[in-house]
Amino acid sequence: MTETLTDRPAKRGRLDYRFLISPQWLGGLVFCALFALACALLGQWQMDRRMETVAEINKVLSNYDEPAVPLAGNAGLFTDVRPEQEWTPVEMHGEYLEEDTRIVRNRPLAGKPGYEVLVPFRADTGDVIVVNRGWLPIGDTTPGRPDVVPTPPAGEVTVVTRIKPGEPDLGRDAPEGQLASIDLAAFEDSVGYDVADTAYGQLATESPTPAVALQQPPKPPLDEGPHLSYSLQWFMFGLMSFIVWGYMARQRAVNDRDDRELGLTEDDGYLSAHRAPRARPVKRRGGRPTDEEVEDAMLDAVDSRH
Repeated sequence: MTETLTDRPAKRGRLDYRFLISPQWLGGLVFCALFALACALLGQWQMDRRMETVAEINKVLSNYDEPAVPLAGNAGLFTDVRPEQEWTPVEMHGEYLEEDTRIVRNRPLAGKPGYEVLVPFRADTGDVIVVNRGWLPIGDTTPGRPDVVPTPPAGEVTVVTRIKPGEPDLGRDAPEGQLASIDLAAFEDSVGYDVADTAYGQLATESPTPAVALQQPPKPPLDEGPHLSYSLQWFMFGLMSFIVWGYMARQRAVNDRDDRELGLTEDDGYLSAHRAPRARPVKRRGGRPTDEEVEDAMLDAVDSRH
């Protein structure tokens, strides 16, 4: 069987990408580069936040449930604490100085507003450690204060606390007997004697058991959060900008090639048809149309649509 011209796949012309050096396309490439840079910075920011979260999780895993160490011989845990020692349990023997109790304002827990109760604890080593005994809800009868502050056990007490670094000064005033944050320097100024001013103890257990126990915060979560997925998404957004730019460039090159093969040129922003002269077709015997006539009919159909 004889193969005709219409049976053969048409040979397509080469794609011309010289338009990429135009100001419009170069400007688009610069925009993609700036957008990708911004995405990379945001992705790195999310990655840094993840690393901070992982570091906090590692502290909890390493220290939170470990056996308590005695304060004797380890007093530096509250005066020169290192970041990796946070949440370390410490056992202390001594007595609470109840008369110097201070209340910390604006301490939400589980979405509820309230206060935290700080009581200095004089250990039998002679050190005075600030102990956060727990959380109280806001009062119903006295504005700006809890209704009742439960008293700690009197006399000789054994407590286990977990080390927490002191908080910064927020620069806000508070009513008498209250603090704006767990700023240990401010606590020391308010009581008028030396206390450990680098870290405080978050109460874990007391013996003897108090008549009324304060609510304790839950164990810190071990969830990294969505920082890793957010970081990967930002990096992907930056990469996608170049992929979209490349796809649009190829589509433009393909469209330009098709226009050239159809004899279409751009004139003042509008496409008009300009077919090249074609040789007069020769009819085959028997009246069947020649291959040239078939191609002319196809081009005429394209011209009629434009």
